[in-house]
Amino acid sequence: MAYYFLMAQLPSLIYGQNPPMSSVRFRDLAETGLSKADAAVLPYCSLKPRVIPGKLNCPFISAWYEWESSLRLNLARYRAAKLKREGPSNVRSCPQDAAAAAKAASSLESPLEAEFLLDEFRWKAIEYFQGIQYFDRNTVYAYLLKLQLMERRSSFRAEEGFNEYKGLYAAVMGENK
Repeated sequence: MAYYFLMAQLPSLIYGQNPPMSSVRFRDLAETGLSKADAAVLPYCSLKPRVIPGKLNCPFISAWYEWESSLRLNLARYRAAKLKREGPSNVRSCPQDAAAAAKAASSLESPLEAEFLLDEFRWKAIEYFQGIQYFDRNTVYAYLLKLQLMERRSSFRAEEGFNEYKGLYAAVMGENK
């Protein structure tokens, strides 16, 4: 189903900028403009992968969850290697190469810069899975995910995050001794 009116009235999203509206506000707006079946997918438009009911049948969300799960497993593997621990063994590769994203982020010294880089890879993966049809349901789902990424980025506080990182790092390194 095409959603010309819904998508035509929305502002463009640009990675790195502040979100033009909240993801909750957009979800409310989208629910009124989508078919019942397409609106049922909105709760699954999440940055955190979870189990999708079999009746949902949404290749976009399935591909996104697969990519994000792969990214997280690869990050765990690289982080475990840095701590000289055994990482997950069920790491897999996906379109848009989640393993390369995890490796690139793991090589950065700054946790904040690593998070920004990961979110940039996430943004690109979302665009890849969205496809080239601009007025279909995948574009609505991609828009919601991108708003969530923008909200996530705008919530980072460098000083607070660095202090939290130092505390966690000290705890982990104390545990390793």
